[in-house]
Amino acid sequence: MLKRIGALVVIATAFAVAVSTTAWGSAKAPARSAAATKSVKCGKVRTIGVAAPLTGPASSIGVQQLHWAQYFVKRWNKAKANKKQQIKLVQGDTQLGVDTAFAVKVAHSFASNSKVLAVVGPAGSQEVVASTSAYKAGGLAWVSGSATRTTLTDGHTDGNRNGFFFRAVPNDSVQGPTVANYMTKTLKWKRVYIIDDQETYSQGLADGVQNILKSKGVSVTRNSISQTASDFSSVIAKIPGNTQGVYIPWQLAPQAQAFGQQLKAAGKANIKLFGSDGLFSPDWKIGGSYDSFFPVNTNDPVVKGFVKAHGGDGQYFGAPSYVAAQVDTLAITKACTAGTARRRVPRFASRSRR
Repeated sequence: MLKRIGALVVIATAFAVAVSTTAWGSAKAPARSAAATKSVKCGKVRTIGVAAPLTGPASSIGVQQLHWAQYFVKRWNKAKANKKQQIKLVQGDTQLGVDTAFAVKVAHSFASNSKVLAVVGPAGSQEVVASTSAYKAGGLAWVSGSATRTTLTDGHTDGNRNGFFFRAVPNDSVQGPTVANYMTKTLKWKRVYIIDDQETYSQGLADGVQNILKSKGVSVTRNSISQTASDFSSVIAKIPGNTQGVYIPWQLAPQAQAFGQQLKAAGKANIKLFGSDGLFSPDWKIGGSYDSFFPVNTNDPVVKGFVKAHGGDGQYFGAPSYVAAQVDTLAITKACTAGTARRRVPRFASRSRR
């Protein structure tokens, strides 16, 4: 049995999220820019894009995100009060783990579609970085239900997304310390091997956990693999036999499953694996492993409703995307109530060169 650890304890209370008091068009502009807005007549149907890995190696979590976004829309559209303010979803397949070019293509598609007023997603932190320019150029705000890298919202790393990018989950400044503390205080690990997958999300989380573990006197060894790797024999050979745990903050669950199976085949089944929220998927099921994830209240009526509607399958990785769709919808509705929705388009002031 894989043990799920509720690591991200400060997640916004799902299904009771307050929307910002400002519509998309009135957020503060980035530094050194003048902002223009494109007004969009609301009509009775408002469109939201869903950017998620619907096919490819991460499809098991992307489909969950789509299902939860669809579940919110179904509940919203069913309410009599929303008869004249229906929500429509359009899908974009980002194929996380294949190439960020797919996420960029989806972003351009949504940005060029004048009917799209906001976006749910994308799933991966590297996808957020890669698609920032396209979303900003189109004046679109986007809300991710799973991109957790801390620096995505620091205002300067890999581009300024302030006023455009939001997320429905806490960042890795929460997950990292929680994971490290669980390893040291609960599992009592003294020897940990960390392997990142060379992507934005994974490296940031690996760095954070590594630094905390070292500060607590834990012996830490670091390595990395590519998201395209399938033969891990050379990496596994380097893991000392007395290692207590291997931390793999990866995004692709099938890859983590293969790694766990090869670790066992190499005679190192005694070494426990510890994954991150990116591996909270039915595709990763190595017995005795640990995984950190956002806590979900399974007694919440909305959660129960989703589980019942999906044959008992909670698909909990996708739950924050329900909140992302909710935030988008409430912001659009507020803007439309005021008159029209607006997609904010930044125009950066030119500077003379000397």
